[in-house]
This record gives sequence, structure tokens and C-alpha cells, in this order.
Amino acid sequence: MKRLYTLSVLVVVMLSCANKEQFNDPIPEHETFTISSKILNEDRTITIWLPDAYKKATDSLPVLYMLDGGINEDFPHVANTLSELIAAQKIKPIILVGIENTQRRRDLTGPTTNVAKDKEIAPVVGGSAAFRQFIKEELIPKINASYRTNSKKGIIGESVAGLFVTETFLTAPDLFDFYIAFDPSLWWNDTQLLKDAPVYLQSFSNAPKTFWFAGSSATDIFKNTTKLSEILSSTNVINLKWKYSPEKKEKHNTIFRATKEKALIWTLNQ
Repeated sequence: MKRLYTLSVLVVVMLSCANKEQFNDPIPEHETFTISSKILNEDRTITIWLPDAYKKATDSLPVLYMLDGGINEDFPHVANTLSELIAAQKIKPIILVGIENTQRRRDLTGPTTNVAKDKEIAPVVGGSAAFRQFIKEELIPKINASYRTNSKKGIIGESVAGLFVTETFLTAPDLFDFYIAFDPSLWWNDTQLLKDAPVYLQSFSNAPKTFWFAGSSATDIFKNTTKLSEILSSTNVINLKWKYSPEKKEKHNTIFRATKEKALIWTLNQ
């Protein structure tokens, strides 16, 4: 009984938002709007951060879409980090688009059929396909119509959001040009995404793609991110640049902030 309780707590922690702790991050200057999604049948709050270069020039910029992207979630510390890296000329200017959560575990997980325990973590799970459709058909066109964007775009997420990033990378690689996943919850659905990865990679996009991912010491994280790196190493994917960052010194709740700078620097300079 004690072992089952421990497992339940672990699952909740790994599916929780990275910014549950109170860090008192400075709130950057930002814009917010609501998009009424016909696909999700609900209103979604979107938060935008624009670099100084956007305000001072007329150039079109790439876009980084972020999950857990509400002003009370991970948006502030990621926007502040981007600002610092741009000022230090470690990355080029980029627009940040944060997607605030409504039903996080519904949106960021794929269907689960093999593990009954997965279905107990929220009233509704398995909605990643619909959420991806919302991003593709409603959000991205809205951003492109409202801001000066170029064709380059990427997505970033941690934990179950990292699972969504990885699932999108494997199943719909042409949706983005670059992908960043911290501690992806690859254990979901009895690691089915990992099991299917070699098949997805055999018919992977021929367009240039970039994938950075990291794994902490958390149980059921490190072994699965390492397995993913082994799969990528054994598969010759044309035009894919990828980097795995094993972070055994980090915990699940520290890895995002501890590794975000190197993740952004490496990925955005490819």
C-alpha cells in the first residue's frame, strides 16, 4: 500500500507545472489576448512577449511557442531569460507566445490504453491531437496575422508539456522547425511513444529540424530520455540536428530553470 501511494505522488509531481514553486519572477512587458477556439470549444488566453528589436525595427522574427505559458505559469522566467540572452547577443531576437492552461493534463497527453493508473490523474486525458490542431489551425494563423513573423517557429515545454513537445516532434514534425523538451514524461501510456519512435523516424520529415531534450534524475524520466537518445543515435534521420543533455544532478522541479539557457542557446543557433 505504501508503494502505491509513493507511485501516485510521483505521478502527480511529474505531471505538475514546472512553476508551482513561488519564484517571484519579474513580470515582463507583455500583451495578452483571448482566442475563442472552435476546435477546443473554449476560450484560450495567449500571452505575447516582444523583444526590443521588434519594437525598434520592421524585421519579421521567428516565434517560440511555449506550453505552461500563462503569466502565472512559466511565461515570466522564460521571457526574462530570452531578453537576457538577446541582450548578451547569445541568441537572435525571437517572439515568445505563451499558451495558458485550462485543462493541462487533458491537452498535453495522448490517449492511454495500457495503464489504468494514467486515467486517474485527471477527469479527462488524451487530448493532445485536438490541442495540436488548435495550435496549427487557430493559434499559429492568428499570431502570423497579428505580428511580424517569419516562417521559423519552435515549441518548448517541460514534464507532461515535454511529452507533448516530443509527441509533436515524432508524429507531426513539420508543425515546427525546432523542439525543446525538458524532462518529457515518456513513461505515459507504458512508454508507447518510445516504442513507436523508430517507426515515426523511418518516415520523418526531410525538412531541416532541430530537437534538444534533457532528462533529470527523476524515476522513470532519465531511463526513458536516455532510451530516446539511443533510438535517435541508431536512426539516420536526414536533416535532423539533435542534442540530448543528461542532467542526473538535477531534480524534476529544478531541471527547467537549470538548463533553459543552454537549451535555448544551442537550439536557436542551429
